[in-house]
Amino acid sequence: MKAIVNIYLKQGVLDPQGKAVHHALDSLGFGNVSDVRVGKQIVLDIDASSMHEAEKEVEKMCETLLANTVIEDYSIEIIQ
Repeated sequence: MKAIVNIYLKQGVLDPQGKAVHHALDSLGFGNVSDVRVGKQIVLDIDASSMHEAEKEVEKMCETLLANTVIEDYSIEIIQ
């Protein structure tokens, strides 16, 4: 199975990289973008007996290592 983890800063947490991308887009003529948030994506190949088991295991990984849960949120997608 493949697990896709998207990690992004929580609302209210300053995102300087997102601000820089927003400014660059604006100066390139893309003025219709109102906000940019930059995150990261981690793709894992995981052996598990079920999608539910895989999701629980990846959630543990996020809580202990992959995400800083004080300032970041995450979402998990499991694909067979």
